[in-house]
Formats: sequence, structure tokens, C-alpha cells
Amino acid sequence: MSMHHGKHLRRGRYSELGRIYLVTTVVAGRQPVFDDCVCARLFIGEMRRCVDETLAASLAWVVMPDHVHWLLALERSDLGSLMKRLKARSSLVINRERGTRGQLWQAGFHDRALRREEDVRAVARYVVANPLRAGLVGRLGDYPHWDACWL
Repeated sequence: MSMHHGKHLRRGRYSELGRIYLVTTVVAGRQPVFDDCVCARLFIGEMRRCVDETLAASLAWVVMPDHVHWLLALERSDLGSLMKRLKARSSLVINRERGTRGQLWQAGFHDRALRREEDVRAVARYVVANPLRAGLVGRLGDYPHWDACWL
């Protein structure tokens, strides 16, 4: 399903505490904002802030130049509120850093609830291998903006 169908995705969205989700959100206009290491680290800081506030537990994530994949378990928030908070806070700090104003993110986000029998570690490996598949690096260790709780 493509990203521009976000309104339709939200209609049937149901958030379940404790459930694991793979969430993807995209920078407006697919601008490579996170090619800038400072902007990437500011976004990562806001993800960690959501974790520190026990809104979600972070299992794995990767910040690509123009989008983010986050494998998380919901703890104290529904998915919509979590993503709204993350995108609003990161927009503020990143716009401040860049000296810009306005919308940083495309509207909405894509999410997929993992089935109970799914191999969470295999999904995490898939998430963090994105820079390799995109040809950004030859070895995952050469890409700076990813993490997984098992490493």
C-alpha cells in the first residue's frame, strides 16, 4: 500500500498495548533531511524521549536519508498519538537546527502489526539492513543511524 493512502489506513487502525508494530514515516517531498548527521541525531533523540516516557519500547530502528522505520512495542500510548508526538517534537528541533519552518513530515504513516508467530528478530534484521539494500553502505557497521535491542 502506498504512503499517499494514509487517510484510508487510519480509518481502520487499532492500537493494542503490548503489540509489536513496524512503523514507517516519510519526510515531506522525500527530502534527504537525515543525510545531515545532526538532524538524524536530533530525530533519534526524540525517539529515545518517547521510549524514556514509556510510550513505547524500541526494538529496532533505522533512520534513512528521507524516511524512518521503527519496530516498536506499544506501552502507554496508541500508535496515532505516539507518531503525532514524535513527528511534532522532531519537526520543532530539526526545523530549529536547519533554520526552516513548516512541515517536515508527510501526513500520516504506514504501520504493520506483527503477527504473534512472526519472528521479531528477523523483522528487526530486515529493518536495520535497509541501508545495505539501498546501496548506501557496503557493511551495516558503516551506517551510523540504526539500532536494535539485541545488539
